[in-house]
Amino acid sequence: METLIRPGDIKKSLILWSCSFFLRISNCVRRYPPSKRNLIIVGACCVYLFFVVSQVGHSLLHQDRRLGRHGYKKSLGLYTLRFDLGPTGANDDSVLPSVVPTRSNVVYITLKSRRIKPSIMRGTVRPKLRRKARRTKPNEGFTQNKIGTLKREEWRQKRTNRIDITWKQINTINHATRDVSSNLKMQTEPHVSSIRIYSERAPPWFSKEDISAMRFLADGKVSRIHEVSQKEFIPLLLFESTSYLSLIHSDKQNDVKDHKVCIGQCGVIKSPVDTSEVFAFHLDRVLGLNRSVAAVSRKFPFVQDGQPCPVVLWDGFLSPGDNAESTVRMTWGEYQSSLKQRCWNRNVTPKPNSGCSSIHHYEWSKLALFDFLLQIYSRLDRNCCGFRPRQEDVCVEQGHHLECGDMDSLTLANIIHRGHDPRHLVFTENKGFFDRDEDNLDYRLLQGIKELPEQAVAVLMSQRLREKLLQSLFLDQLYWESQGGRQGIEKLIDVIERRAQVLLTYINAHGIKVVPMNV
Repeated sequence: METLIRPGDIKKSLILWSCSFFLRISNCVRRYPPSKRNLIIVGACCVYLFFVVSQVGHSLLHQDRRLGRHGYKKSLGLYTLRFDLGPTGANDDSVLPSVVPTRSNVVYITLKSRRIKPSIMRGTVRPKLRRKARRTKPNEGFTQNKIGTLKREEWRQKRTNRIDITWKQINTINHATRDVSSNLKMQTEPHVSSIRIYSERAPPWFSKEDISAMRFLADGKVSRIHEVSQKEFIPLLLFESTSYLSLIHSDKQNDVKDHKVCIGQCGVIKSPVDTSEVFAFHLDRVLGLNRSVAAVSRKFPFVQDGQPCPVVLWDGFLSPGDNAESTVRMTWGEYQSSLKQRCWNRNVTPKPNSGCSSIHHYEWSKLALFDFLLQIYSRLDRNCCGFRPRQEDVCVEQGHHLECGDMDSLTLANIIHRGHDPRHLVFTENKGFFDRDEDNLDYRLLQGIKELPEQAVAVLMSQRLREKLLQSLFLDQLYWESQGGRQGIEKLIDVIERRAQVLLTYINAHGIKVVPMNV
């Protein structure tokens, strides 16, 4: 026999019992005349009755919950209890009550609290961990050097083959000069210039020579295209034009050697993947450094399906010539020594045995700031020793990243100045990298720098860097459109602004002085 006992039935019975008791008291009150004494007794009985009923109900509920561990199953607010009675009808103590579940498809879900990770502080300077130099055996060191040499030879062979294929196609165009001229005659038709200046004046950071050079590179009529060899380096592809010869005045026009390479005015055509050189030119002018060569974007029908590629103004004094890639040859150790001696500062001639070059001390500060914002490692850190390089980086392809053991003997590259101005650097090959995170920046570019240019740092701190770059880059319509319009340009500026904040934090942390450098 099964008996079901529910807490609701108990509550109902208690309520009925209290109601019957209240009726009895009311009958008594009707029989006897009400008096003050009777009313007090009736009130006390009602209070006592309410107290008893509440205590009994509360105790029964707690008792049901305790018994629920053995004989109750809670499901949707119901308690079900089954007692197995013996043959005599009495409860058998030896038999434990069994549970009859009302539902079996109950799922319990535990929600784990989400762990909040600490936010990454951007712009903080993290100390570099020094790795212990692993002792290598003589044979092992010889093997590593041999592997590095083989990798460099393999890279040179691949690049030579790639150059041969590329320049064979270009030579075909060069030999068909008439065909090129006929195709370029279409460019002489009236067209809107890609350099758009809608106001009366260009932005103040551009000189008249800059605007003339930009218009020549973007709109100049191409009369001839030819190749300039650079010994073991990649040949340059130049286009010549005589229409803008009178607009750009330079002393290099009287240089005989330059006339052998370029007749009239020339521009260097670079690969479409080097479009960051255009951004670098505008950043250089906005910061007031004025050390880079003019660069714009331009389309050519024979360059990768007419995609816009950067075109840099040709300067005869910056040609490789007899000076190979750079006119100043220095090692990292000599560079750090010259920074300590502050060569040519305050027009003080250095001693003959000081090891100073012809470059003024402040020029290195401008170069370090410029290269850090764009993360250009090809000059001061061509071996990629200050960051984690990728497989497609040139230093990895050439195997230079394996030579970071002896830092002082590493050579700098692409350190160029004009022949008639040996104190000032010229920034060339300004291919920047915008896809490098803040935790992988090359701080080696800032090593040994104790001063930075005041004008450039003021622009970084003025909160107007974005406004000026947008205004400046808007002039080059082809570059603006090739980067996706304002939305794409804003993403590039975001990267520069974050690096600027990192640089300002570095200046405060290392006590770097900000001084005027109008030299």
